[in-house]
Amino acid sequence: MANHLTPEEIAKELGIDRDEVIRVCMQEGVPIYHGKIDKYLFQAQLEALGASASGR
Repeated sequence: MANHLTPEEIAKELGIDRDEVIRVCMQEGVPIYHGKIDKYLFQAQLEALGASASGR
C-alpha cells in the first residue's frame, strides 16, 4: 500500500473534502512534496488536532 498519496486520494480514503486536506496541510505544516502527502503523517496530525480539540 502506498504511503505518499495525492490530496484527492487521501480525501477519498478518509472521507473528507480535498480542500480540507490541503487546508490541514497548510495550517499544520504537513509537507506536500511533488503533489503528494505522507498519509501517515497527515493522519497523525489529524489525530493530534482531534485530541487537542477534545481536551479544551
